Amino acid sequence: MADWDLSVTVEELGSEAPALSISVTSDLHIGGVILKLVEKTQIKRDWSDHALWWEQKQQWLLRTSWTLEKCEIHADASLVFMPQHKPLRLGLPNGATVRLQACFSGPVFRTLLGICRILNIRHPEELSLLRPLEEKKKKKERDALDEVYDLTEVPLASVSQACLYNGMPAHFADSPQTEAVYRMLSVPQPAPAPELISKQYRAASVVDKAHINSRWLDSSRSLLQQGVQENGRLWLRFKYSTFYNLEPLYDAVRLAQLYEQARWAVLLEDVDCTEEEMMLFGALQYHISKRSLSEPQTVTSNAAMDDLETALLSLEVKLDGDSNTANDMLDNMAAPELSDYLKIFRPKRLTLKGYKQYWFKFQDTGISYFKSKEESVGEPIQQIHLKGCEVAPDVNVAGQKFLIRLLIPAPEGMTEVYLRCENEEQYAHWMAACRLASTGRSLADSSFQSEIQSIRSFLAMQKTHGNSSVPAADDAINPHSLVSPRYQKKYKAKQLTQRILEAYQNVAQLSWNDALLRFLQIWQALPDFGLSYVVVRFKGSRKDEVLGIAPNRLIRIDLGVGDVVRTWRYNNMRQWNVNWDIRQVAIEFDGNVNIAFSCVTADCKIVHEFIGGYIFMSTRTKEQGDALNQELFHKLTGGHEAL
Repeated sequence: MADWDLSVTVEELGSEAPALSISVTSDLHIGGVILKLVEKTQIKRDWSDHALWWEQKQQWLLRTSWTLEKCEIHADASLVFMPQHKPLRLGLPNGATVRLQACFSGPVFRTLLGICRILNIRHPEELSLLRPLEEKKKKKERDALDEVYDLTEVPLASVSQACLYNGMPAHFADSPQTEAVYRMLSVPQPAPAPELISKQYRAASVVDKAHINSRWLDSSRSLLQQGVQENGRLWLRFKYSTFYNLEPLYDAVRLAQLYEQARWAVLLEDVDCTEEEMMLFGALQYHISKRSLSEPQTVTSNAAMDDLETALLSLEVKLDGDSNTANDMLDNMAAPELSDYLKIFRPKRLTLKGYKQYWFKFQDTGISYFKSKEESVGEPIQQIHLKGCEVAPDVNVAGQKFLIRLLIPAPEGMTEVYLRCENEEQYAHWMAACRLASTGRSLADSSFQSEIQSIRSFLAMQKTHGNSSVPAADDAINPHSLVSPRYQKKYKAKQLTQRILEAYQNVAQLSWNDALLRFLQIWQALPDFGLSYVVVRFKGSRKDEVLGIAPNRLIRIDLGVGDVVRTWRYNNMRQWNVNWDIRQVAIEFDGNVNIAFSCVTADCKIVHEFIGGYIFMSTRTKEQGDALNQELFHKLTGGHEAL
C-alpha cells in the first residue's frame, strides 16, 4: 500500500506548536499511529491516558486495533492527540464549585460514576450533569466570586464503596485541605442571605421549567462530543427523583447535597407548598443549621468498627430478603378493612351543591360508596377505581381541613374528586389507602401501616402548640433566609420568626440526620414533587402542550389552563420507541392506548432518557446492594447509540 502523510496535533506541545506529520498506510491500525506519534515527539512520559480525537467527525478513536481504512480516515483528517482525563469545574447543589479530573472520552454516564466515586456519593445513577444557566454577571466577575475546591490531585478509588477512615473516605483523610473539602461536601451550608435568594434564577412558568430540562447532557455521548472543553463548567444535580436506600452512615455527602437541592427547590418555589409547609421547612432548616454547628459530623471511628458496620448492614439485607415472603403471606391472610362516613365533592360538575356525606368502603384498589351503612350490603351508588390515579393532599391542620384530592383517569380526560375526612386519624388511614391503591397495591400490602405512620408524623409536625410558650427568638435567626421570596414580601421578619419558632417546637428534638431525612420526606410528599416538564406537540394536535415526567407516570398538561388532561403509568406501558429521523416519541400502553409526540423545548433523547431512567430505577432491589447494572441502564437510556 502507498504511504501518505497524516497530520496530528499533539496537545502536550502547546497550542502554538505546528501539527506533526507522520507517514502512514491505510492498513496501519490506530495503535500503530499512536506509537509513531510518541516516537516522533521524543518526549519521555506516561502516554497511557492519551487517545486520538477526530475534529471533523467529533469522535474519539478508542478502538486501537481498527485500521485507518476501517475508520475511514484519509489524508484530509484533522486529528488531535490528547489526554482522556482533564480538569472539569462542577457546580454542586450546595452552590460550591469543585475542580476534579473527569473522563472526556467515555459516555457521560461512565464519567459520572468516576465523579461520584471521588465525591463519595452512592447510587450515581440518580444524578446527571447539565449545562449551567447563563448568568448575567461577566465571566471574570463570576470566576472571582467562585471559591473553587481543588480535587484534581485526589486519586480515583477503584472500589465503588470507599474505605472509611475517621468517619470519612480514606482519600479525603490525607491532608487538612481535603478534610475541609469533605466537610463542605457532607455538612449543609448555612442559610443563604435573602439577597442571594432574590438574585437566583426562578422559573416563572412551566415553560421556563421545561427550558431548564433541555440542558441535561446526553448520558450516552462523551463530554467532548457535547462541546464541553477542559476546565469547562457544568452542574451536578439529582435528575431522577427516586432516592434509593438513604443510609446516613454511608451517605453523608449524598444526604447533604440532596438536602441542598431540596432546600433550593423550596426557596426558589420550584415546587408549590402551602404556608404551613413553608413554615415547617423554615423550622427544619433552622434546626439543621443549629445542629450542624453543635454536632461534629465526622464521627471518629476505626477500621474494625467500620468493617463491623458493613457486615451488619449486609446481614440486615439478607435477613430482610428471607423474611419478606413470610410477612407477605401473613399480611395477605388478614387484610385490614376500611369503611367509614366521608364527604365527597366533584368540583367539575355544573352544580352549586357542596360536599355530601356517604358511607365509603375500600375494596382491593378501589372505593365504593353507599347512601348509608345499612345499605352497604347492596349495590353501591358508584365504584371508583384508583389504580393509575393522582393522589394529592390538601391539608390545613390548624383549620381542621383534611382533604384528599383524586384525579382519576377517564376516556375524556381526568375526573376530579375530593374526599373530606373528619379528623387526622381518619385522614391518615384513607390517604395511605389511596396512595397504595394508586400504585395498584391493596390494604394487604405490608407498607400500609408504615404509610399511615408517616402521614401521622407529617400532620403532627404541622400542629402549633397554642398553650405552650414559644422559645425566645434567637439573634442568629434570619427568617427571610428560610422562606421563599413570596413569604418574605407577605410577612414582616418578626411575624415570620414567630411562625417559624412555633413550627420549630415540633422538630426541636430531632437529631441532625433525622431532621435531614424529615425535610426530604416532606419535600417528596409535595403534590408536584419530582415532575420534569417538556413542551411537546402531540400527534394530531395543533397546539403545544406540556408533558410532565414523574418517577411513576407521564402527565399531559394543558399549556393554557395548566390542568391535567391525562395520566399514563409506566407499569401499564408495553413499549416505547423513538423515530430518530423525525425525532418523534411513540408509546404504547395497555388497552390499545397509543400516543406519539415531538418535543419542542428539548431533544427527544432527553425524554427517552427520563422514561428509560425511571424504568431502570424501578428494577433496583435490596439484593443487588450497591451493584449497578451499567449495561441495562445504557440499553434503557442509550437509544439508537445503545444498539
